[in-house]
Amino acid sequence: MNWYPETREELNKVLEEYLGKPNPKKNIHGIIVPHAGYVFSGAIAGKAFSILPKKEKAIILAPSHYVGFIGIRSIEKIQTSLGSMKITPNVYDKLEYEHSLDNQIPFLQKLGFKEVLPLVIGKINIEKAKKIAGKLSKENAIFIISTDLSHFLSYDQAIKVDKATIKAIEDLDLEKLNSNDACGFFPLLVLIELCKINNWKPKLIEYKNSGDITGDKSRVVGYASFIF
Repeated sequence: MNWYPETREELNKVLEEYLGKPNPKKNIHGIIVPHAGYVFSGAIAGKAFSILPKKEKAIILAPSHYVGFIGIRSIEKIQTSLGSMKITPNVYDKLEYEHSLDNQIPFLQKLGFKEVLPLVIGKINIEKAKKIAGKLSKENAIFIISTDLSHFLSYDQAIKVDKATIKAIEDLDLEKLNSNDACGFFPLLVLIELCKINNWKPKLIEYKNSGDITGDKSRVVGYASFIF
């Protein structure tokens, strides 16, 4: 599946469309963005990416869609039609590919980031999330949290469920965050602990679902972007 355009020219074109005129803001530490095909969620992600301040390094926390495991893994290499990107050396076992991570890379390349620590978060508990957050909080980097929201509900039901998930994220409320309602549940656990450590607060930028984009409202997927 082609999640985003394969040619450099076409990818640059859609990134420029989604990012608009970037408006970096101070005191932004990271974003939460969707990871569907760009035609579905690229514009929603772009609104958050366009606000990021200039930094050299990004840390991506993404869920695993293809392999089940406990803990953290990284990926072998990064190569898009915009070129390669330096991966921060790390000791984690490697995956060949994860689209929820890879779909964020062209935005970072377009914005001039030079280095990325790409982390795929497997099954973890709260204690492990706290340990990961404590370690990552010492990094001088922008954080990219990758998650879609509800999957394959009716349009109206998706809005209801996603509204509750968005509130739980904004309130840093673990009790009301449900793994069935956000595929990036485990990255979000780390994000919530990071926010508690640093006194950050997520703020919604935009919410839509696939029904708003395709017109098919029978079985939709929810997408939201936040800054924190």
